[in-house]
Amino acid sequence: MDRCLILQPIHPAGHAALRHGGVEPCVAAGLSPEALVAAIADVRAIITRDAPVGADLIAAAPRLEVIGVHGVGVDPIAIDAATRRGVAVVNTPGTNARSVAEHALALTFHLAKAIGAGDRAARAGDTAFKYRTRLVELEGATFGVVGFGEIGRATARLARGLGMDVVAWSRSRPDVAVEGVRRAPDLAALLAESDVVSLHLPATPTTRGLIGRAEIARMKPGAFLVNTARGALVDEAALAEALRSGTLAGAGLDVFATPLASDSPLRGLDTVVLTPHVAGSTEAALRRTAVAVAEAVLDVLAGRRPRHLLDEDAWPRLRARRGDAEAI
Repeated sequence: MDRCLILQPIHPAGHAALRHGGVEPCVAAGLSPEALVAAIADVRAIITRDAPVGADLIAAAPRLEVIGVHGVGVDPIAIDAATRRGVAVVNTPGTNARSVAEHALALTFHLAKAIGAGDRAARAGDTAFKYRTRLVELEGATFGVVGFGEIGRATARLARGLGMDVVAWSRSRPDVAVEGVRRAPDLAALLAESDVVSLHLPATPTTRGLIGRAEIARMKPGAFLVNTARGALVDEAALAEALRSGTLAGAGLDVFATPLASDSPLRGLDTVVLTPHVAGSTEAALRRTAVAVAEAVLDVLAGRRPRHLLDEDAWPRLRARRGDAEAI
């Protein structure tokens, strides 16, 4: 039976889908290079969430045909190396869109209503908390969506449902419409008018550091920044400075450029709410994503062109490796 090495936990429904398709799911015993090289020698497929799959690992797997990414972000994958070897890389856009959108709004509520600080005040018997704390009503506020893929659009719909004025900006999807959502002419315009800025972009060479010191300076005084996308989008040092000075009122972060150091200034700020990259980890989203990535892996192994192929050049190379006479 063909084997698929699963680097990080996925929902049991994904394991069941693989077995149903005639593929044995095998869970990696560890993520050290030594453990992975030993485990990968005879597998035809890998499924990862955010564990790196580099060129060395790909080279150590002579039978490897597909790398399935449980989610959207593919920055930990050596896609160029995979393509050269004729290995397809697939991902699962959209399966966690609703859950991530809900989390972005949950962080927004937390900031606007000072939930964390309020909880601590209530536990401490601080009855004067409400007299010195700025609380924000969201209806009528301007909610800026940066990036307008499936998650951005889902977030925009939820914000509209709260009665917020939603404005969106996207370089790659300038014409995608959602009822009631205005399109900003550029990022600077969106930053200047938004009370909440919510980020929904992948980490690419053109988006890394997208929200830096200059962009934060363009934001409205007292605005909130929410990031459920990729930590590399934000200059965290510049963000911490803006929060300490009060230029920004708060930030809700589910992702970080690197794991937060114990002395990170973001850790000690009451105006920051942090969650450990869990926006897409609801039970429903995990089930959908696990099944979707399993089905994509099965498609490739069966010779069916997958729906979400990251590099089109990988497909003919994989066909050539198999000796297939015709393209599918």
